[in-house]
Amino acid sequence: MRYRMYGSVQKGLKIEILYGDKHVARSPYILKGPVYHEYCDCPEEDPEIWQNILSCPSQEPQITKDFTSFPTIDLQRMLKEIPTKLSQTRGAIVHYTILNNHIYRRSLGKYTDFKMFSDEMLLSLARKVRLPDVEFYLNVGDWPVEHRKANETPGPIPVISWCGSADSRDIVLPTYDVTHSTLETLRGVTNDLLSIQGNTGPSWENKTERALFRGRDSREERLYLVKLSKENPELLDAGITGYFFFREKEKDLGKAQLMGFFDFFKYKYQVNVDGTVAAYRFPYLLLGDSLVLKQASQYYEHFYTELKPWKHYVPVKRSLEDLLEKIKWAKENDEEARKIAKEGQLIARELLQPHRLYCYYYKVFQKYAKRQASKPEIRAGMELVPQPDDRDSVCSCHRKKPLREDL
Repeated sequence: MRYRMYGSVQKGLKIEILYGDKHVARSPYILKGPVYHEYCDCPEEDPEIWQNILSCPSQEPQITKDFTSFPTIDLQRMLKEIPTKLSQTRGAIVHYTILNNHIYRRSLGKYTDFKMFSDEMLLSLARKVRLPDVEFYLNVGDWPVEHRKANETPGPIPVISWCGSADSRDIVLPTYDVTHSTLETLRGVTNDLLSIQGNTGPSWENKTERALFRGRDSREERLYLVKLSKENPELLDAGITGYFFFREKEKDLGKAQLMGFFDFFKYKYQVNVDGTVAAYRFPYLLLGDSLVLKQASQYYEHFYTELKPWKHYVPVKRSLEDLLEKIKWAKENDEEARKIAKEGQLIARELLQPHRLYCYYYKVFQKYAKRQASKPEIRAGMELVPQPDDRDSVCSCHRKKPLREDL
């Protein structure tokens, strides 16, 4: 999927969405003012102006909830505790400092390769708005890491993660997957959140009236799905595409062929089951034109607080014992099922637009910065994460670019 702009800066730019060389849609929005290439380093000096331009919401429910445990952020305590407590046991912690809109970091542990996703988002955000000075620790592993309660002694420390859970106190950012997808959208390549919306399969009436699941064996309930599918093929088509955790089960359950994600939406119902943590495919499933049946879970992404069961998706028990019953309900109540599918798609479109994710990142850092008890510093072992040197993009900054200190 590609995006073509036409018009002029003076009269406003319009956006046309193309799939291959085929016209898919024309955006109803007109962009006023300068439009910058993704790699243009032209940050807005006044964050309030930038937030108003993007129509950032004044509050994000999940951010408000996450920070209730942290009225003050003690950077000195974190410096003493996190490197020994978390980096040695988890091995997936990255220590960041943002100072004068420059990004610095050091890796703590062996399993920090996913820092490439956080690096690219932080750099992208810094090219768009001047960020507050902050020093924080990002968990780039799967599981949330801070499980102490606010009334315990010592209390929890504010680790930032991509996934939260009912029994953790991590501050949640949009997942690396949806973040990377946002950047891919801006770079105009495929496999992004917008391309899903142009490939939602047949019309509702022509979709296959069965529920679909494909995925790895990263949770035992997924194996149960395959068993249900074998016993009820008229209701459910489920298959494991790769075995890692339960290799001994492959002989009995079989291995399904990989399936293109766009082909998922040939089916009217999609089953969303946790992997090691929350299944990061969930936002993509919502954006399709199918009904999502979501397993109850203690894990959540940054936007789950905005969703309501029976309005945006059909809830299913953790054990999946009522899954077949819910599929039958959907088949017998086709118009209601279609309405829920559409509501889920609409709210996902609203919450997962690129500007909403940028707003969310900024709001987290803004709230975090106000709670820091001391000034952030560039610590020993940190290195500068440089902005990309993209000579192909011609940048003429119309915003007043702030002077940066050469450090």
